[in-house]
Amino acid sequence: MSMELSHRVQSLTPSSTLAISAKAKELRDMGHDVIGLGVGEPDFNTPAYIIQAAKKAMDEGLTKYTASGGIIELKKAIIEKFTNDHQLAYTTNQVIVTTGAKYALYALCQVLLNDGDEVIIPTPYWVSYPEHVKLAGGEPVYVEGLEENDFKITKEQLEQVITNKTKALIINSPSNPTGMMYSKDELQALGEVCIKHNILIISDEIYEKLIYSDDEHISIAQLSNELKEQTVIINGVSKSHAMTGWRIGYAVGPTNIIKAMTNHASHATSNPTSIAQYAALEAYANKRENEKINAEMREVFSARLDAFYELIQSIPGITCEKPKGAFYIFPNVIEAAKLNGFQTVDEWVTALLEEEKVALVPGSGFGAPNNVRLSYATSMELLEEAAKRIKRFVLNNQ
Repeated sequence: MSMELSHRVQSLTPSSTLAISAKAKELRDMGHDVIGLGVGEPDFNTPAYIIQAAKKAMDEGLTKYTASGGIIELKKAIIEKFTNDHQLAYTTNQVIVTTGAKYALYALCQVLLNDGDEVIIPTPYWVSYPEHVKLAGGEPVYVEGLEENDFKITKEQLEQVITNKTKALIINSPSNPTGMMYSKDELQALGEVCIKHNILIISDEIYEKLIYSDDEHISIAQLSNELKEQTVIINGVSKSHAMTGWRIGYAVGPTNIIKAMTNHASHATSNPTSIAQYAALEAYANKRENEKINAEMREVFSARLDAFYELIQSIPGITCEKPKGAFYIFPNVIEAAKLNGFQTVDEWVTALLEEEKVALVPGSGFGAPNNVRLSYATSMELLEEAAKRIKRFVLNNQ
């Protein structure tokens, strides 16, 4: 029996990350020494104090259903985090704990968008943003963050694409895939445009704790009461506490939106995993250990970034702005691809994997076809070897 699938699912773009990962796995299974730089998670294990909290929760029988929006203790810990980090005050009915930050974004699009509503997405973008919009019947509207402006959009660019169908703007700072950050003045300028046109701001701040420059992470919601009331912040413990597999994210924002998201969750997921919620509670509540893991990750990633960036920069035909956060660099490799006789970066990436066994993610999946995303969430030894192989590939194929 062949059943036609829904138009929503058929509209989805296959993940370029998964395609490269599948090819890399195939080569590994054949016995090849493949270096994967496509991973989007810290290579740290979840800290022991968090794991112990999960075990304790299991031993105490905290394994039942919870409220759909999350346990009240975790909501209060999230509220305290925003008070301490951004001097932002929220109440528990302005917080929803979700099955990963990805589901928070998905549920937000589901409760916000009607067919034909437009969401402005700066490019390069995280691969799931447009898919979430499309699954809700919305239309992604892309605005190019120019490389010479550190891949960030301006208020003038934003003004040009606003229509009477525009419902929201997505901001991701620090960014996946570029690692770049918006400054306070840049956020203020974008925020003023959104207030003027009554556009909701969706601020994805999942990488806020992974910053390696003197720049401070600014949440657009902290710039004014007006902006706070017009912003939904998406965050979670996946990147900050090496808890990707625990699937705990959250959203904070206007009460009516959070209530609608909670109703959606009650039918979609019932609730986030109870044990993982108690683990996340400990991640935030144990402030000494919290600060320790954040500092350790920043130190390690910062050292890797400094070394790996210099190695990649030295390769002919590759140019790159140095990122300020997350754990990716996003070099422009189109000249290297042309030097090697390829018409597209996607072809170059595939050939690099086959010949030198280095797996990168092509930028086409992020709306930037001249670039590639390289994750430095792996050992310095492997990063050095990967850079050596990439350079050899470029020089040997000229």
